[in-house]
Amino acid sequence: MAWDPTTTAATTTVGATVGATVGATLDADEPPRPLSAAEAEAHVRRTCFAAAPPLRTGVELEWLVHDRHDPARLVPPEALDAALAPLAVPGALPGGSRVTREPGGQVELSGPPATSLVGCVGAAADDVAALRHALAAAGLTPVGLGLDPYRLRPRVLDAPRYRAMEAYFDHFGPSGRIMMRASASVQVCVDAGDESDGPSGYRARWELAHRLGPVLVAAFANSPLWRGRPTGWRSTRQAVWARVDPGRTRPPEPAGGPDGDPRAAWAGYALDAPLLCVRRDPPATWTTPRARSFRSWLRGPHRHPERPPALTDLDYHLSTLFPPVRPRGWLELRMIDAQSGDDWIVPVAVVRTLLDDPVAAEAARRATEPLVGPAGWPRPELWLRAARHGPADPLLGPAVRACLAAAESALARDPADARLRAAVGRFADRYAERGRCPADDHLDSLDRPARPPREGARHD
Repeated sequence: MAWDPTTTAATTTVGATVGATVGATLDADEPPRPLSAAEAEAHVRRTCFAAAPPLRTGVELEWLVHDRHDPARLVPPEALDAALAPLAVPGALPGGSRVTREPGGQVELSGPPATSLVGCVGAAADDVAALRHALAAAGLTPVGLGLDPYRLRPRVLDAPRYRAMEAYFDHFGPSGRIMMRASASVQVCVDAGDESDGPSGYRARWELAHRLGPVLVAAFANSPLWRGRPTGWRSTRQAVWARVDPGRTRPPEPAGGPDGDPRAAWAGYALDAPLLCVRRDPPATWTTPRARSFRSWLRGPHRHPERPPALTDLDYHLSTLFPPVRPRGWLELRMIDAQSGDDWIVPVAVVRTLLDDPVAAEAARRATEPLVGPAGWPRPELWLRAARHGPADPLLGPAVRACLAAAESALARDPADARLRAAVGRFADRYAERGRCPADDHLDSLDRPARPPREGARHD
């Protein structure tokens, strides 16, 4: 999501920038003097929570890409390249999204932010339609699942970043490769909030985003299969993320200190997180020693990595952190599985409404009260409970239903949101009110014989 540099200090294009700069080399104009720990902490505090009133919403949509006639068949990278080439031309997508690819060939649309929910969803929907059309012309289809149900597909992006990521994550087992090559999500981005102590302030929004995290995992769980078989999880994607590297994928600790400032908590999390990779000029690799944090790199000695870090190294390190809620100047909610068809609209509407509408935010806070510990933070085990059981969990189910109801009620107050309200209502009736989530549809399909699709039905 590209944020307007005239209104916030954060100018990075979320998701798309990482994909576009993986081959970057060291900046020729980097200052020779080392970055101090105090400068690093101040930079993280300043840039990751750029104070802005809650106005804008953006979305990043990821899909797996399958052969339309044989979903288990590997899609040749060159076929996907050819299909996406027309969309890479500036102005090709009517809503202004950028198309990038993930290491396993997943496709991502990163849209510009909009000041209205209707505007955000409408622009993204136009670009989704264009993407579907381009892929269909090549015999391909975007698939809205949190995890590829068939196999671990080969890595199709050969860049120093991704080679270093694989080498790093392999120390933790196979989960890193599964995450990189076989997962897909809906990521919703909202403003961090202003400097006030009220519900529009960044402190309250940071806390509420985390309180909602397990609720969103449960409500939209959509990855119950791996290698064609049930895994025992409704969101296997979330379970995979939990195993990748806790130092960079777990939620940060609650904001401590006298003022409970999440800027300080996030700065500590970021600087203490292990280095995943360090940019070097070719042909050098970007690998790093295990368990060396950015803070330890600041302190030296500078044998490996063999130079002191610069500010651009810190910015790059921040792009390698993957907690469920990531502050990038705005808040990026990353815990939602990709959704089938046009159901991606529902989590976008729910997140924006529950965080930005004061009445809905208060209802969400009350609904999530049973989920939190003394510090107001979700209990750690809830993330995996949500991933395993979805809304069938006796503690999470009521919170899911209450939050969706609060979002639907808030959307009813503005006639412009009528279609979004209807989408949220249909989703709640089909899933949450029955203690179900999209994953249950896939599990049900294993127990009944396949039927030919209805004529004219949309396939995802």
